[in-house]
Amino acid sequence: MKDLRVGVIGSGGRGGLAVHAHRPGKGSVVAACCDSNPAVLEWNRERYGKDVFTTKDYRKLLDQDLDAVFVTTPDFLHEEHALAALTKGLGVYLEKPMAITIKGCDRILAAARRERARLFVGHNMRYMTVFIRMKQIIDRGDIGEVKSAWCRHFVSYGGDAYFRDWHSERRYTTGLLLQKGAHDIDMIHWLTGAYSKRVSAFGNLAVYGRCKRRPKSEKGIATFNAAHWPPLKQQGFSPVINVEDQNVMIMELERGILGSYLQCHFTPDSCRNYTIIGTEGRIENVGDGPESPIFLWNRRKDGYEMIGDQVFRGGTVSASGHGGADEVIVQEFLQYVRKGGKTTATPEAARMAVAAGCQATESLRNGGKPMHVPALKE
Repeated sequence: MKDLRVGVIGSGGRGGLAVHAHRPGKGSVVAACCDSNPAVLEWNRERYGKDVFTTKDYRKLLDQDLDAVFVTTPDFLHEEHALAALTKGLGVYLEKPMAITIKGCDRILAAARRERARLFVGHNMRYMTVFIRMKQIIDRGDIGEVKSAWCRHFVSYGGDAYFRDWHSERRYTTGLLLQKGAHDIDMIHWLTGAYSKRVSAFGNLAVYGRCKRRPKSEKGIATFNAAHWPPLKQQGFSPVINVEDQNVMIMELERGILGSYLQCHFTPDSCRNYTIIGTEGRIENVGDGPESPIFLWNRRKDGYEMIGDQVFRGGTVSASGHGGADEVIVQEFLQYVRKGGKTTATPEAARMAVAAGCQATESLRNGGKPMHVPALKE
C-alpha cells in the first residue's frame, strides 16, 4: 500500500496531532509542513526527517505532491486555508471551529461538493471514550426519549489560553461562545441526535476586562500556569479584550428538546459536565477523561443521590492527546481520505455547531434576542 503524502498548515500547536499520521511504510507520511515560526519548522524537520518540505507560505506547501492536508491554523484562517486546499482536490482535516462565520462554513461545504474533495472537521470530543459510552447508553434507550440537555463548562485555563493572545479579539474568533463552545454545542447536538433550531444567550466580560494589559509591543504567553491566580491580581493580558468571559446559552432543538450551555473562563477548576434527561431517566458525566464517571439515575426517589443508580466509565485508551482521541481521529481521517465512507464527525454537523454558536453570540450582543439557526443548504 502506497503511503498517503500529508501536509500540515499550521504545524505548531494543534498541528502536533499530525505526528499520528507519520507512519512511513505503514500507510501515511508527513511530507510537508508550513508555519510562521522558524522554531516550529525546525522541530518539524527533527520529527519528520530531513526530507520533509518546510515553508512559511501555505501556497508553496499546496504546490507539493500531496494527498491530504491538516489545517490547524488559528480560527480566522480556517476558511482561507481550507478553500485553497479543497480547490486542489486534497483531502482536508480542518480543525474546529470550521470557520468563524456561518457563510464561511457554507462556502467551505460548497467547495468540498464542487471539487468532490473529502472534507473532515476535527471535532475530537466525539472520539473520547467517555462520550462514546454516554452516546451508547442514550441510544440504547436507558433514559427513554431525550427531552433535555444541559452542559456546564468550567474553563480554569481561560485566563491563560484565551485572554493573552488573538483569542481575546472578536475579529479573530467571533467570540468564545463559538470558539470554545463549538465542541460543547456539537456534543449536545450529537448526544441528543438533534440540531439547534433557535437560540438565545447572555454574556459579559466580567473579570478579564479589569485585568492589567501588556503593551502592544510585547508578545503574549498563553501557556497554562497554575500560579496565575486569582485573575484580578495577574498581568500580561492582551491589549485588546472584547470577547465575553462568561456565557449562558439557551437552545431549542429539534423534536421539542430544550438545551442549555453555561461557560465560564475564570473558575479555579476545569470540568465538562453534561446532563441528558429523558422520559425514563437521567445520565450525567463528571469530567471528560477516559476514566471519568458516568452516572445513570433511572429509579424514582424523593431526594438527591450524588452517585447514580448505575455507574459507567469510558474505558482505557491510548496515551495520545485529548484522552486518546487524537490518534483515533487522525486514523479515521486517513481512512476516509483513502476509502471514503461515513465518519463519526461530519462537516455538516460542524457547520451546525458554528451556526448555533454564531447566532447565540449575535443574541447575547443584542440583549438576548432569540435567533433562528439557519438550516443546512441543500
